[in-house]
Order: sequence, then structure tokens, then C-alpha cells
Amino acid sequence: MDTDNLVETLKLERIEVNLFRGDTPDKDRGRIFGGQVIAQSLLAAYETVEERICHSLHCYFIRPGDPRVPIVFEVDRARDGGSFTTRRVIAVQHGQQIFNLAASFQAPEDGLEHQTAMPANPDPQTLEDDLVRRKEAMKDAPEAARRWLEAPQPIEIRSVDLRMGATPPAAEAEQQVWFRARAPIGDDPRMHQVILAYASDMSLLGTALRPHGVGFEHRQLQAASLDHAMWFHKPFNFNDWLLYAQDSPSASGGRGFARGAIYDQSGVLVASTAQEGLIRMRKPKD
Repeated sequence: MDTDNLVETLKLERIEVNLFRGDTPDKDRGRIFGGQVIAQSLLAAYETVEERICHSLHCYFIRPGDPRVPIVFEVDRARDGGSFTTRRVIAVQHGQQIFNLAASFQAPEDGLEHQTAMPANPDPQTLEDDLVRRKEAMKDAPEAARRWLEAPQPIEIRSVDLRMGATPPAAEAEQQVWFRARAPIGDDPRMHQVILAYASDMSLLGTALRPHGVGFEHRQLQAASLDHAMWFHKPFNFNDWLLYAQDSPSASGGRGFARGAIYDQSGVLVASTAQEGLIRMRKPKD
């Protein structure tokens, strides 16, 4: 299996009219990457929708996913209306819900339009691939960390201000990254949404850590996505660079909240995201 190609790795098997099964390519991870479950749930919903495109999704992460076993996705055909279609998807492993998603799909129509302007940013061609920068910085890291870095990375990310390590310098609660799919996606706009949904879970929660000088490598940090929302505004090509502008207006109660605006290179706002995640600092052991 080509794990760089998300069209292939996210593929689902239909096992009943509204039941689907998906697999995890990297079975050595401790848990399933949240973006994978978002993407496969959206793909399962799309398998029951005709001629309409997703405009929003809202989801909750309930339990850590087990990468060693398949995920079963159960689709509830909540409503097929004149303009909108609604679907609910439950992801199950070991007989328990690990994730659920609600998504709405709309028939194309014209209407009033406005958008916020794209923030100032450097050209992605002037930035280095984060993977290259991380490999160089962690060349003397433990073998497990280096093995994780050497695994296939289906999304290319170029951060404007990459912060690495367990205790990076504190910074404003905002960041920008350019990202795109490494492998060709094809012409189906649904798959571009599915793969952008996969990538939208990357880097977003880290925005809430920046003011505190804490990185995901910090031994006392317990971090996990709790919920995730996404709105698709305009068509886009995720084989081209998209700018992910993120900010975090609040962190409290062991949770961090972050928002994202996704623009194409011409400045069109194509999607928005919001996420709350666990960012609990555990007490050090004696």
C-alpha cells in the first residue's frame, strides 16, 4: 500500500448499505491520528449522498482509536431535503464508539458573498519542508522518534514560524502554515474535501500551546483533540498550496481552543476550522 497516497489509504470497504470498514496503514502508532477518522467518516457519509457537496461537519473524539484493528463506520441517513442533506456517522471499534460526526451537504446555488482578506504571508517556495527541518533537528534523537519522522508523510507542510522541541520559545497564539497533498488526488472535489479534512487536524491544537512555551514533545503534556468543526466555502485543489492561518483566542480548564482559515494562493477563503483539545499539564513524578 502506498501510504503517501491518501486516496488509497483512506479507501473504505462497503459491508452493508450503510456500513463501511476502514483500515489504518500505520499500525505501529500508539493511537489513530484524528484526521484519519474525520476523513474516513466524511468519506463514508459521501458514499450515501448524490450530487451534493459537504458545506460543514462537526465531530467529537470519544475514545482513542486502535490502529491494529479496522474501524466500522455506521451512517445514519438523517435527512434528504430539497436543498440540504444531513448525515450522522458513528465510528466503532471493539464494540464502542470512538468518534462521531454530523455533516451537511448542499446542492450548488448562488447567493450573497463576502470574505475576510488573506493575511500577509511569505511565498511557500521560499520555505523549507517541515519534514526536512525536523529530521535535521532530531538527527541525534532516540530511534523511536527518528523512525516516526522517517515514516511516509502524505501532507507536505511548510511552516512560516516552525517551533520545535519540548520547550520552544513562547510566541503569540497564532501561526501560519502552507500545506498540500503530496500525491495526486484526481478530479473528484469530494476527495479534495476528504483529504483537506484529514490535514485540518494537523498543527491546529499546537497553536494553543505557543504562548506557553510548551511543545508536543514535553513529557508532562497530555494532548488530544476533543472536538473538531469544519466549513467548506469554495472549491479548491489540495494538490496546490493552501495557507492555513490559525489563532487560539482561549485556553482554560486544561483545554485549548483554536480556529483556522484556509486560503488558496489567489487569496480565496476556501474553508474554516475550529477545534478544542486537551492540553493538560500533568504533575511531574517524584
